[in-house]
Amino acid sequence: MSHINKIIEMARREIKRIVLPEVADDRILKAAAKTLEMGFARIILPGNETELKKRAAELNINIDDAEFVEPATAPGLEKYVQEFYEIRKEKGMTLEEARETVLNDTVYFGVLMLRAGDADGLVSGADHTTADTLRPALQILRYGLPQEQLRKASSFMIVDVPDCEFGEDGLFMFADCGFNQDPSSELMADIAYDCTEAFKVFIGDDPRIAFISHSTKGSAKHDMVDKVREAVRIAHEKYPGLKCDGEMQVDAAIVPEIGEIKAPGSEVAGKANFLIFPNIDAGNACYKIAERLAKADVYGPLIQGLPKPVNDLSRGVQWESIPGVIAITAVQAQCKRNH
Repeated sequence: MSHINKIIEMARREIKRIVLPEVADDRILKAAAKTLEMGFARIILPGNETELKKRAAELNINIDDAEFVEPATAPGLEKYVQEFYEIRKEKGMTLEEARETVLNDTVYFGVLMLRAGDADGLVSGADHTTADTLRPALQILRYGLPQEQLRKASSFMIVDVPDCEFGEDGLFMFADCGFNQDPSSELMADIAYDCTEAFKVFIGDDPRIAFISHSTKGSAKHDMVDKVREAVRIAHEKYPGLKCDGEMQVDAAIVPEIGEIKAPGSEVAGKANFLIFPNIDAGNACYKIAERLAKADVYGPLIQGLPKPVNDLSRGVQWESIPGVIAITAVQAQCKRNH
């Protein structure tokens, strides 16, 4: 059984309602049909039922079992509009502007469904930038939370490389590849800690975390190297239970023979299955190289730090990968409910 199929089996244990707001994209309809066929989540499509079913028929797919919610006639419309207005009125938003946004932006509409408890998770990003997917979630889902519950949001990727002996039999977590552009040393340490629970849910019980750099253990001198080295120091001090090390080059992190040469005595070098990148440039480039050159199955960016799961897609995503992200989102929703 492939790793994503194991996650799909986890999703089936407690069926969750996942909103797919980008109904104008055929990839989303195909992913919705596949998810419904496999039966691991309920799918909510914000749009006109007749029009969406017509498009599905043209694509030779079946979405009849989806829940169709047209924003203009949705039972919760007035509740969503009023809630959004209350959240944004201090920023100058009027009630009419709130109504216009809710009616015309299905991502905002979907996130308001999450806040109201009318859905359990949301997946977007095939037609939206990361900013346009996450801005509604950050504005709406985090509003009103006590300060002690607000941690910096971050993202991670699940990367499954076929026929690979490194990592966890080819399985890795990468962070942060899609949200924080240039995280501070302290934020890098926090990301490592925040992603550990997700690692244990989706990959395994033994995260071995390498903080990635172009240097291994002082082989290069640069401010960027210093940032990574400081992140490791903070992680050890702030989160003593983490098994982490760095700074390390990727080969030293994942290849046992090279790890022994470049970082002898490290409990992580050559065995890492969780890579923390120094900035979004490095993380984004590495996961796309793995996806396109190593033919890895890549899921994400998956978001940490929200009270309900909202996950992003690359705009270049292939539709076959989207059901996997839906399954991950459903399992995250299970975990949120159980905490």
